[in-house]
Amino acid sequence: MSELSERIKDVIDQEPVALFMKGTPQFVMCGNSDRALRALREAGAPVTAVDILPDPAIRQELSALSGWPTIPQVFVGGELVGGADIVQELGESGELATILEEKLGASYRDGAEERVVDVLVPAH
Repeated sequence: MSELSERIKDVIDQEPVALFMKGTPQFVMCGNSDRALRALREAGAPVTAVDILPDPAIRQELSALSGWPTIPQVFVGGELVGGADIVQELGESGELATILEEKLGASYRDGAEERVVDVLVPAH
């Protein structure tokens, strides 16, 4: 497993909610990434975002790990939930909040924040 692959896997495994997207929550570069982020925000999720645009290798390694070809990709509690359509539908039906509560606990909204992690830089 490459270093980049390991850093991506660490984000998936360590962060309660990982959103691999085009751009950042502050500067979204894709409509589908925006839809997924919006659904997560509406559900009150803590979001750790990874911008896949700086290097094509991020997307390649991510898709190899997840088996999911498209961006965005949303992981909750280390498990792939899906892309924009699935996350948006889960958000609209209320199921996204249920998944978040089951995986992260009833208090998952407490102190929910958004942050961005750069997988190209080794974690310290």
